[in-house]
Amino acid sequence: MTSCVTSSNNTLGAPTSDSERQLTRGPGGRILTDTSIWSPDSQWIVYDTRPDQAGSDFAGDTIEMVNASTGEIKEIYRSRNGAHCGVATFHPHEWKVIFILGPENPTADWQYSFWHRQGVVVDVHRPGEKTNLDARDITPPFTPGALRGGSHVHVWDAAGQWVSFTYEDHVLAQFQTATPTNDINQRNLGVSVPRIPVRVSQGTPRNHDGDYFTVLAARTTAEPRPGSDEIQKAFEEGWVGTNGYARADGSRQKHALAFQGQVRSSKGEPFSEVFIVDLPDDVTKPGDGPLCGTETRAASPPKGAVQRRLTFTADRRYPGLQGPRHWLRSSPDGSQIAFLMKDDAGVVQLWTVSPTGGSPRQVTTNRWPVASTFNWSPDGRYIAYAMDNSVCVTAVASGQTKRLTPRTDDASGPRSEACVFSPDGKRIAFMRRLPSPQKPANQICVVEVRE
Repeated sequence: MTSCVTSSNNTLGAPTSDSERQLTRGPGGRILTDTSIWSPDSQWIVYDTRPDQAGSDFAGDTIEMVNASTGEIKEIYRSRNGAHCGVATFHPHEWKVIFILGPENPTADWQYSFWHRQGVVVDVHRPGEKTNLDARDITPPFTPGALRGGSHVHVWDAAGQWVSFTYEDHVLAQFQTATPTNDINQRNLGVSVPRIPVRVSQGTPRNHDGDYFTVLAARTTAEPRPGSDEIQKAFEEGWVGTNGYARADGSRQKHALAFQGQVRSSKGEPFSEVFIVDLPDDVTKPGDGPLCGTETRAASPPKGAVQRRLTFTADRRYPGLQGPRHWLRSSPDGSQIAFLMKDDAGVVQLWTVSPTGGSPRQVTTNRWPVASTFNWSPDGRYIAYAMDNSVCVTAVASGQTKRLTPRTDDASGPRSEACVFSPDGKRIAFMRRLPSPQKPANQICVVEVRE
């Protein structure tokens, strides 16, 4: 991909406009997840049909996939009984898709919310047949391996074994204020592992079994001490490396999640920093509290989970992670965790930090801010994202950047939700808002990454 970078840093080369293709057309909702949307053979792209342009309205009824060569569309799942579905990702090696399912047969006291959703899996060759990823148990005594709320943005690790997600807790959502005797619901993250299926009591129709053993991974507190490493919430996580990362002593940490942790400055102001949690090989052993939580306390991470802060930006001109909503993404070899932060001129740039700590490294020095989520190429040499109404790639080693699509007007520019390399590294999928017979609609596009 050497032709995709320019000869001088901070200079954008001319785009190759004939390399972009629009795959979908016509009215309807289409939303790409920010990562893992390609099939293992790099031929299909999975998406959901949430109706609004940003996907904020969780009202989509189907999970579909489109062929990146022919434009053929196949329906994978259609929700029923009043439920909705969305935020779909592919298994890295198998023809399976995982996504959020909202409540079936919703009632006045059980509508879709952050703590009323679950992850389900569908085999593409058996469309419409779902299995539960995570179990739910909201009736005490709670079940280890089950949680009490809703999971979101499910992503398999590179081995296709463990699944990460963000989480909120139904049981603790009843408390408005944290007290010495109770916790409150706070956004957190967790993992589901294919140990043994988890069976729960059916004390309520909202309880359900799950095929994976599920635990929380991070530790939060309602009132972080100003200037400390305590966090109020954990979110926008990503797996570190295709096989973990190398520790400072040369040993290998097999499973780790990088995430944004919301801390408070010495003045009490909230902002986000890069954190990492190293996970034990066996997550079924409880740590300093029950894995499933109690009626008044949050679930505790498993024994051996170690949470660390990697960035310390409080004294910068623009402290904390900045820019569009984005998930942290690791290089395939696990040596670099990428995130967005403003430079001293106030421009959102790509940065990386090592999972073992140290000073962040600025990757881009472009005139325009990064305007979307981002993803690494499979070989770890490039990062793709939207900037100045174009899809761009930056060579991580040099910071050299090139446009892959021409600059367009604001209305039809690449959207911020997704910019994702195919597993073979030859194409990047993204969305544009384009005219259709009734009104503009999100359309899925791909651009070739040419040698």
